[in-house]
Amino acid sequence: MTATQRLDAKAMSDAEPVTRKTFDEVMVPVYAPSAMVPVRAHGLDLWDQEGKHYLDFTAGIGVTSLGHAHPAVVETLSAQAEKLWHVGNGYTNEPVLQLARALTAATFADRAFFCNSGAEANEAAFKLARKYAHTRFGPSKSRIVSCVNAFHGRTLFTVSVGGQPKYTEGYEPLPAELLHIPFNDIDAARAAIGDDVCALVVEPVQGEGGVLPADVEYLKVLRALCDASGALLIFDEVQCGMGRTGDLFAYMDYGVTPDILTSAKALGNGYPVGAMLTTDDVASAFTVGAHGTTYGGNPLAASVALKVLQTINTPDFLARVRQASATLVKKLEAIKDDYPQVFAQVRGRGLMLGMVLTDAWRGRAKDITKAAEAQGLMLLIAGPDVVRLLPALVVSDAQIEDAQSRLRRALDVVLSAQ
Repeated sequence: MTATQRLDAKAMSDAEPVTRKTFDEVMVPVYAPSAMVPVRAHGLDLWDQEGKHYLDFTAGIGVTSLGHAHPAVVETLSAQAEKLWHVGNGYTNEPVLQLARALTAATFADRAFFCNSGAEANEAAFKLARKYAHTRFGPSKSRIVSCVNAFHGRTLFTVSVGGQPKYTEGYEPLPAELLHIPFNDIDAARAAIGDDVCALVVEPVQGEGGVLPADVEYLKVLRALCDASGALLIFDEVQCGMGRTGDLFAYMDYGVTPDILTSAKALGNGYPVGAMLTTDDVASAFTVGAHGTTYGGNPLAASVALKVLQTINTPDFLARVRQASATLVKKLEAIKDDYPQVFAQVRGRGLMLGMVLTDAWRGRAKDITKAAEAQGLMLLIAGPDVVRLLPALVVSDAQIEDAQSRLRRALDVVLSAQ
């Protein structure tokens, strides 16, 4: 292609409107997005290219927990954009130091490492766990134990640690020294933890695995097993953290403290940022050059994350999350009771909730979310058998009422087509 042809192609690309069809023409086909294309949003309200309004109960898969275009976050990002965008990791910056200090003050942790996503936060956690074990016990202590149906990211390492074969098929050979055990199974955990285990990683609430909370006793046993064996306990709170369960992090309500915690998603309310939090002792296994990332601790990301943390981590805000959860659960339980042929159970914690389908409706979660979208309600699935709801933490009672009405209309449409 000549320089003139390239310029002509660019001009045509800039001038032509883009549609959902454009996705099929130019994007690598690893997603199957909705037919509608969102163009603007505020709070939980969203509009597509056609001007149709939707009520967003997905929060971008648990990301925009303060809602779209939250005024304080927009102001913070705009102000930082006028100051400093980026410096290499040969330098530090004020926003990242303020964020690290705020996160360590609010949690069990002494140290923070910042990156760009939950997958990278977990990658750092798994590398740190192996490095710590190799340093303290030798290279034979390298096995990582995780749970069946877990989800820890899409890098080759993190997707292998996650216990869902559908995400690893075709990518073999996979990283070695990994073991998957059933979630919430104490006996399986006891059998799995041997002298060769360097870490056990668990989601306090499994997200992609079906919105399934861990039992309190299960997490307590995991803590005791790790203490006895010298393994590190890692909590993946990428989805369930940052206020989603009604506490800043889920471990706080469970009363079980991990050695390493990972966070992302809601941490930046849509601006890409991830964090790994840990203790002085564990962090000491990493030395200069042992790990890193170009954008980790970016001033823009750090300033946004600090504002998000400051907004969420107040007693009044978290109390409202718990109140909204109780209201939403009550509405969903009523829907379950009114549509017993469709739903068998409502489960989850805080505003991380799943509606489990009956055996007769197994595999049809997507049918329900598509019908809901037609009614202007955006929902998620957590596997083929669970409809997942992750509204922004600022959801109002009126929006909860609106959502349940739209979901009922969607169910009526689906049932009438049977």
